[in-house]
Amino acid sequence: MAGILSVSPVLPAFRQAQADITDALVTGLAEDDKTAAVIRRIHGATGVEHRSLVMPIEDYRSITDFTHANQLFRQHALPLVEAATRKALDDAGVGAQEIDYLMFTTVTGIGAPSLDVELAQVMGFRSDLKRLPSFGLGCVAGAAGIARVADFLAGHPDSLALLVSVELCSLTIQWDDRSMANIVGTGLFGDGAGAVVMAGVNRAEEPTMRVVGSRSALYPNSLDSIGWTIGASGFRLMLTPAVPELIDGHLAGDVDTLLAEHNLEREDIDAWVAHPGGPRVLEAFSDALDLAPGDLAISWDVMAEMGNLSSSAVLHVLARHGDYPAGHRGLIFALGPGVSVELVLVEWL
Repeated sequence: MAGILSVSPVLPAFRQAQADITDALVTGLAEDDKTAAVIRRIHGATGVEHRSLVMPIEDYRSITDFTHANQLFRQHALPLVEAATRKALDDAGVGAQEIDYLMFTTVTGIGAPSLDVELAQVMGFRSDLKRLPSFGLGCVAGAAGIARVADFLAGHPDSLALLVSVELCSLTIQWDDRSMANIVGTGLFGDGAGAVVMAGVNRAEEPTMRVVGSRSALYPNSLDSIGWTIGASGFRLMLTPAVPELIDGHLAGDVDTLLAEHNLEREDIDAWVAHPGGPRVLEAFSDALDLAPGDLAISWDVMAEMGNLSSSAVLHVLARHGDYPAGHRGLIFALGPGVSVELVLVEWL
């Protein structure tokens, strides 16, 4: 079974109080006092207290088209993923030349060559590095990335692998979009990155936890529930109130199926590592799984301190779960466009 050697989250430099972000967005988005009041009410209900951005808040008014936004993504994302990668490698005690496989994921910027090519060059990865850039998984990609890297390592037990995620959600701002989805999104999403070093079972490194198993699920009739509408102006958020209902109708069954495959039940899980998708999402997770009030406390804390970082968020949550006694079991879970869900069962060593 694949082992996790290190989980290293990073945030950009410009940390802002939620109230200050709301003020700036009201100035740019609101056409009248009614719209301003709606923005303030929605932002105040997210549970987000601070977010970290890649630029000073006043600079975002200069973003007027997708070309500019995507150029900013390439400019600001590379230093973040480099910092996360260097920290992850240092924490794992391995060198860049030892990495055999790199999975890179984002849903807030695009490019060909993808950003992982630039990362490979600045890090000095080997030229025979196997790369898998991913776009489109969205918020689920942090959990899905761990699962897919574990799948690779199951067939390559002598290898070392790296998962890298970066999301600059702030750069997707749409100043002409006054839809409820955009108002919610501008109050919820932040910027951040994370990196995870993983090892095959034949490696000599000592992991902190191992991936026991995973399960993927794609929910029916949910194609338009979460995602982007991508056009000339860039990424416009697609978000409907149906998401909690989908969680309520499907999540428990998928969790129980995965656990049953390993002769476990929900009571055997010691740590619930949930993607902090928003207050309604976290509440739906708790209700669907009959969790105790404190079971998702770390996810709530991450959401309050930095907002929803899309694919990077669950990696920040996982990092905060820290070291547990050997045999301690955890379930990493997230959902994203599709609607898709990824579950990863881990055990601390």
